[in-house]
This record gives sequence, structure tokens and C-alpha cells, in this order.
Amino acid sequence: MSFNPDLAAHLASGTTHVCNAWAITRADGIVLGFTDHDRPLSFDGIDFRADTGLSALALQQGTGLSVDNSEALGALSDAAIGEADIDAGRFDGAEVRAWRVNWQDVAQRQMVFRGTIGEISRAGGAFTAELRGLSEPLNQPRGRIYQKPCGAVLGDSACGVDLTAPGYAVETTVSTVAGAQLTLPPLPDYEPGWFTHGRLDVLSGAAQGLTEAIKRDQAGEERQIDLWASLRAPLVSGDRVRISAGCDKRMVSCRYKFNNLANYQGFPDIPGEDWLAVTPAQSGATSGGSRR
Repeated sequence: MSFNPDLAAHLASGTTHVCNAWAITRADGIVLGFTDHDRPLSFDGIDFRADTGLSALALQQGTGLSVDNSEALGALSDAAIGEADIDAGRFDGAEVRAWRVNWQDVAQRQMVFRGTIGEISRAGGAFTAELRGLSEPLNQPRGRIYQKPCGAVLGDSACGVDLTAPGYAVETTVSTVAGAQLTLPPLPDYEPGWFTHGRLDVLSGAAQGLTEAIKRDQAGEERQIDLWASLRAPLVSGDRVRISAGCDKRMVSCRYKFNNLANYQGFPDIPGEDWLAVTPAQSGATSGGSRR
């Protein structure tokens, strides 16, 4: 957090004009600004609204790795943070930045918190959102797991596959929707199962910006896509979607489907549990050959 000497001088003057401001950046790129001042503010290209009723508990930040003891409190509003957007998961993991600002001169400001939104609870037309600091990711398990299947996520830095390359993703229009089951145009250029374990991104409509993993991809007169879970916002006929190829984590798929064997992150030659638990041959031979 950068130090602002002008704000420090203002705070030391004994007569202050400070308020708090927050900016929430969702995964879909939308930025929302809020302030507890009675008038709107604007800086860094963000308009901070004063009519949202959003407030925050006092920030208690330590040097440990525990979740910072702070919550954002506010009233649900269609014009600011709507219940439908929370239900759809649009605020899950959103970035949060908080400043202390001199509302008479917004150039005198200092960032006091940066992190993400954790758990969100709703009751009585209001919401409470847990704020997690930048140290929160350090609580996550790190390191590689020694296993036969690949441990990378398709398209990440360890994998290296470019999912924007031709043949790995296609944009199309939804024909019908029944819960977590979609039908699309035939897509004859893609073999059956090509998108199994892949991802669906919604590009238009009420569910725009949402994603979900693909459970099954079947080809026929129409392309049938089964998702692992229904999207948390309405998806209707005519909405545009992008579906990306899936990976079953096998070495043969990495080699022949993605031509990416050099980056395979699994250990296919690790002996299985059946080999580790095998009993010695009854013949007494210890040459390492067949037990017959």
C-alpha cells in the first residue's frame, strides 16, 4: 500500500474530510465503485456511488496468513449489487480495493486494502461479503502431485496449449436448453466427445460472462452438450456460447489431440498399487522375471 504524504498531512491537521471508497472488479471485467460519503466521488476512471448503502467493518490486518477480519455490508439493489448477480456467481472471487480518501481533494488518498470477495451470505434484503487479503492464496496447497494423469489445467502456463488456436474452440448459438443439457447445431468438423471435459462460456444474454464445465459431448443430428451443473442465470435459445476442447488428462490425448507431449505433467510410469502389493513368487525365484 503506497504512502500518500498529502493525505498524511491532512490527517495530522486535526480537521479532516475523509471517507472510504471501494472498487469491485468482477471476473467479467465490470468495475463497480462505492463510497460511504454522502456525495459521489470519481478517480482512476471509476465513479464511486454514494447511494448504495455499502459499508465495511474496520479492517484488522495482521502479518499472518489468516483471512483478514473484514466484511463488506450492503443492501441488495438492482442498480448496484443485485440478488440475481450474486446468485449467478458474478461476484465470486471478485477483486476488491479500498481507499481512504479526502473527499475535498480525491488526489489525497491511500489504498488501505486489496484482496478478493470470499463467502457471501444474504438475509432480509441485504448481503454480507467476506473480504480476503492478498495473503489468502498462501494458505492453498502448493506443489505437484505424483500421479499418472496430467496435473495441469488445459491451457494454463504448465500446459501451454493455446485454446484460441483453430480447432480447439468454436462459437455457436444455443438451440434448446433443458436444465444442464443444451443442444447446438451439428458442428460436423468436431468429432464426438471432442468437448467432453471442456468448458462452455456464455457470450450473450442474461447469463453472459458465466462459465461451466462440460460433462458430456455427443454428436448426432444436433450437438448435445451436458454440463456438470446448470448455469445460475437463464440461458435461452438464441444465446451465443463458446465451447472449448476438453482434456481427459491421459498421455495419449496430450500427444495426439493436442500435440503437446513435451509439456505432459503426469507420471505415466509410476507403478500402481497392485504392483506395490504383489506377493513374492511361490517358486522362490528372485531373478525379477515372470512368476510362472
